[in-house]
Amino acid sequence: MSAIDGYRQVLDAIAAAEKDAGRAAGEVRLVAVSKTFGAEEIRPVLTAGQTLFGENRVQEAEDKWPALKEAFPDTVLHLIGPLQSNKTKNAVALFDAIESVDRPKIARAIAKEAEKQGRMPDVFLQINTGEEPQKAGTLPGEADAFIAEARDVLNLPVKGLMCIPPVDEPPAPHFMLLAKIAARNGLTGLSMGMSADFETAIRFGATHIRVGSAIFGARPKPA
Repeated sequence: MSAIDGYRQVLDAIAAAEKDAGRAAGEVRLVAVSKTFGAEEIRPVLTAGQTLFGENRVQEAEDKWPALKEAFPDTVLHLIGPLQSNKTKNAVALFDAIESVDRPKIARAIAKEAEKQGRMPDVFLQINTGEEPQKAGTLPGEADAFIAEARDVLNLPVKGLMCIPPVDEPPAPHFMLLAKIAARNGLTGLSMGMSADFETAIRFGATHIRVGSAIFGARPKPA
């Protein structure tokens, strides 16, 4: 199946999930996750009208997106993978939103760099809803304080929250928890749901879903 076929199937599935959840058509934004795929594989999806893409690594995005963004100036690029503090300068320069702000140190680095560059990407704060020790993200019990620091102290444009549920657990309780944290803090953005569970995420209020393999196919194996 081509990326275009996969893309159209995902759009149809989003529309059906929105309808089933009683949500307005077009309310959910698709973040097409293009990590590990080259420009020649991404270009047809851009040509088909997709404007919002997600990348995991700053260096990989720097290698392929400047030329693509020049050819497709409406493109919006989100960083969805972990951000190391030494990559903050490059991330702020390239990305329109950083969804993986997972701890106060990174929030402070983004605020400092954004002030230097005069360019402020939107921000989503990553919450580790499963409290997994190996996974990035602030713990749910510390989320309110993290949101307050990022939004009220650092003046970051916090658009919402992001989570990645544990792979071995049903995702619904994690989506419900993220939505609850967002609601009590007056946040409307919810980046949650991937290829295997985005319909469930839409049911629980996702505003952004991150879908890669359902569009582009299996990821290339590292050399």
